[in-house]
Amino acid sequence: MALSHVGFLRLLLGRSLVQRLSSPRVLTPARVMTPHLTHQNTHLAATCARFYATKKAKAKAKGQPAKVNINSALVGDIIDLDEVKGDMAAVLSTLRDDFTRSLSIRSSPGALDHIVVTTADGKFPLNQLGQVSMKSPQLIVVNMTSFPEATVAATRALRESSMKLNPEVDGTIIKVPIPKVTREHRENLGKLAKQLSNKAKDSLRRVRSNAVTQVKKAKEDHSEDTIRLLEKQLQQMADNMAADIDKQLAAKTKEILG
Repeated sequence: MALSHVGFLRLLLGRSLVQRLSSPRVLTPARVMTPHLTHQNTHLAATCARFYATKKAKAKAKGQPAKVNINSALVGDIIDLDEVKGDMAAVLSTLRDDFTRSLSIRSSPGALDHIVVTTADGKFPLNQLGQVSMKSPQLIVVNMTSFPEATVAATRALRESSMKLNPEVDGTIIKVPIPKVTREHRENLGKLAKQLSNKAKDSLRRVRSNAVTQVKKAKEDHSEDTIRLLEKQLQQMADNMAADIDKQLAAKTKEILG
């Protein structure tokens, strides 16, 4: 009896196994395991993203400092940026005048334009009192016929100028021999050009320093960011003007030394 039950069970199991093997199998895709993102992991990922983005931005902007461009109308109650810019530009203009007055080596009538003649009626440019003309590369003539009474004063002004001239008077005509420019003289003029540009930079620093002092006085009524940006703007303006001074010096030095 027991054997018959065992046989019956084997028969049922066999049929079940055959049905399972013969039926089509449905393949389910394998489950992809993904890491569980906790709040800590999410924060770390965001931090890394910001880090690499910052590094990329810094690398792209390397060598290109951020520039400040503040609307002067918005900070007019603190400082007049246009006025400061004008003061800085005046420094550069003065340097150009100094270069023209003290470093001229070209033989031309305009080389004497900066000569100022002191008369009983006041101070006047030489070219307003006399007619200046070039007779040869080594000789400039000043005709004082229009103001003969100023001939002596004009001669004195020429002799006392920084150009080391030795004028000769013939009635109302002043003859001004132009000495040949030596290499030593050119080098001395180059040194003088450097001194004048350094003087201009000192004046520029004073303008910036005075402006910064004025800005700092407004700390109590304005945010630290506003004051900091204004100081940066002033430094940027001074740096730009200093670069222009260097350009003027380079051009003048090249002209002097040839």
